[in-house]
Amino acid sequence: MRGKKGGIPVPTGVLEAFATHYERRKVGVTLPVGKFTGKKVAIIGAGPAGLACAKQLVGDGHWVTIFDAHPAPGGLLIYGIPNFKLPKKVVFDIWDDLLRAGVTFVGNTYIGPKITVDKLFSGGYNAVFLAIGTTVDTNMNVPGEHLPGVYKATDFLIRANVDMDLLPHEMCARPEVGKKVVVIGGGDTSLDCLRTALRMNAEEVTCLYRRSEAEMPGGYKDRKMAVEEGAKYHFLTQPVRFIAGADGSLAQVECVRTQLGEPDVNGRRSFSIVEGSNFIVEADTAVVAIGYKPDPVIGETTPGIQTHKSGLLMADENTGATNRRGVFGGGDMVTGPQLVVTAMVAGRTAALSIDRYLGW
Repeated sequence: MRGKKGGIPVPTGVLEAFATHYERRKVGVTLPVGKFTGKKVAIIGAGPAGLACAKQLVGDGHWVTIFDAHPAPGGLLIYGIPNFKLPKKVVFDIWDDLLRAGVTFVGNTYIGPKITVDKLFSGGYNAVFLAIGTTVDTNMNVPGEHLPGVYKATDFLIRANVDMDLLPHEMCARPEVGKKVVVIGGGDTSLDCLRTALRMNAEEVTCLYRRSEAEMPGGYKDRKMAVEEGAKYHFLTQPVRFIAGADGSLAQVECVRTQLGEPDVNGRRSFSIVEGSNFIVEADTAVVAIGYKPDPVIGETTPGIQTHKSGLLMADENTGATNRRGVFGGGDMVTGPQLVVTAMVAGRTAALSIDRYLGW
């Protein structure tokens, strides 16, 4: 309200963080653990939704096991959000609370190909909560996209920001960042990539975005910080080709100018390419950060479970229940990419439903 009326807004988030850290340092945190019910729940995905669900379920007295494809728990909080936005210690403190409460973590385990949802049920689990997020980077489908020097946002952020001992085996090397870096996209992920590249000593870091600044979905605060740190922006710019140099690695990005059209049904303005507007941007590193989609593995390996055409899981927004008995879902896997707090609410909602289900 103060911000809307012209005053300096109260920094609520900072105050909440201070109060939380102070309480942890001075008093400590002990999660309540309910009397064991004899029921076992498998949570697939150790991100915000999965951790929130586990906290509630262990408090209800259920035996909880979290499976995740990564070596460590945390999901996007560890393998995505950079350290300068969220220190990893905050996440590991939360995990330590869950560990002491009796939650079990099974890492490096990709549910679907060999260990399916049905096998979890046959192995003694009474309910399953699906919360694997949207982990597949969207492709641009333009020539040269797979050249050395062109990175997907997820690969770039994980390898640049995660401790080496927490990296999956296939990612145990820092990304090679050249002097001139371009980041393609206008969301929060692109902002994270811009600021990460700057911290990796790139001399010139530029964001290429096909609409204007007014249409950028990424947060204004992070965008302002990126500019203050040295990032530049080329708006109304659409890359159409990645060009290799003499060594076979990325050397240039061919782009075209775009122009905005009328808003669509959702209020988002369309764009069109300006014919004959092609131009070249020099770059030896490019990061593609244009969005995410769900991994189709759960839908493909869980007979009868319903998904949308996009691959997102169909689940009741009020309960998290899917059409498969005993299977619940929540977080980005259901809604598409959203806020961390939204995923946490979905995890708690599903936990309430799971507890009711297990009591039948």
